[in-house]
Amino acid sequence: MKHSLRALAFALFLLTLALGSGAAQPPVQPTVDITQPPAAAQPSAHFDPDAATEAYLATMPAAARARSDAYFEGGYWLILWDFLLASGISLLLLFFGWSAGMRRRAERVTRLRWLRDALYWAQYLGLTYALTFPLNYYEGFVREHAYGLGTQSFGAWLADEAKGLAINLVLTGIALILLFAIVRKFQRTWWIWGSLGTFCMMVLGIAIAPVFLQPVFNKVTLLSDPKVTAPVLRLAHGNGIATDSVYQIDASRQTNRMSANVSGFGSTMRITLNDNLLRRGSVEEIQAVTGHEMGHYVLNHIPKSITFFFIVIVASFAYLRWTLDWSLSRWGARWGIQGIGDTAVLPLVMLLSGVLFFVLTPILNTQIRTQEKEADMYGINASRQPDGFAQAAIHLGEYRKMRPGPIEEWIFFDHPSGYDRIHSAMVWKANNLELFQPGPQTAAEKP
Repeated sequence: MKHSLRALAFALFLLTLALGSGAAQPPVQPTVDITQPPAAAQPSAHFDPDAATEAYLATMPAAARARSDAYFEGGYWLILWDFLLASGISLLLLFFGWSAGMRRRAERVTRLRWLRDALYWAQYLGLTYALTFPLNYYEGFVREHAYGLGTQSFGAWLADEAKGLAINLVLTGIALILLFAIVRKFQRTWWIWGSLGTFCMMVLGIAIAPVFLQPVFNKVTLLSDPKVTAPVLRLAHGNGIATDSVYQIDASRQTNRMSANVSGFGSTMRITLNDNLLRRGSVEEIQAVTGHEMGHYVLNHIPKSITFFFIVIVASFAYLRWTLDWSLSRWGARWGIQGIGDTAVLPLVMLLSGVLFFVLTPILNTQIRTQEKEADMYGINASRQPDGFAQAAIHLGEYRKMRPGPIEEWIFFDHPSGYDRIHSAMVWKANNLELFQPGPQTAAEKP
């Protein structure tokens, strides 16, 4: 085993050097800002939403469109490589007996069952992180800088990685201890109680994330610029959202991407705008994006998503109940796994779960994309800023493919495409042109 680990470590070192060579490439600058609607998108008696959409798309330079397409399409392959690498690591830990070895090592240290689980998790997390580090480094650092999206130094990126690893060690470790305790307590119905336990921990994680986890990586503050807060709060109050606070986050320390989000659950739910949006976006664009996020809030998308994922969790545990029993009956003894309550079974759980969620990718993306479409329409109706919404779609097009094919969008897109979003905004504008054209003058108003 020692010789295998040394050879593997040396191979990973060489791979890291090879991937790191991409960091020397000059970063590509972001696309130009869009501040004024193009001529075909101006309100007129002959306004055509199709022509307006094409005019907005034409504001993106061909090189920027090509770069965006290449970046996003490269993400399709990364989905596959991430899946294959994770699956390969799980098989490696099982067939070489490394997982059972980690469990035996934990047993030699202590008799406390929960502490054994924690020690196994620490070994598992450390080893799998080391094995996936080259791809994580390429995917999260090298590639982001090569496409002009990353802003962090390697040291800052590595510090964030260390923070994430520490949080994962503690929080997932606690979850692992609780779930294995459930499995050992309920030998026949563990998948039912495990589903409920996982669901409760998911809801708790959603609730604490904006308050306790997000500030670990970024500074979150109240937005205080009255030029932004005044129209945003009017928009919120006019749509039944009883809040006097909008938050901002210093996302620019990591990326050039413009974005916003609604996060939390219950009393911790909040709308957060990132500083790239506040710095680069027009007032109309900020209002449109905020209206979209308010749509998630008003349409109860977080509770609805929690309900959806509860169904997914229960179905996943039922799937694990059957596939784990089948796999362990065939290979459990060879892998040194003593049963479903043995922590050494974790790589098998990760392998089987990875296969399931890889297959479910289009279904999960469609569920999220449907809610995003609903929030889009709510945001346009609430903000009445179709051009601001189109501007936001152009900016998001710096890292999202603007015009995918229908099958491509169904499989890979968890948000509507840029073309779809601009076209929806222009159709809305076409049906509300009176809002953007001066009304007829009365006799008293005429000079």
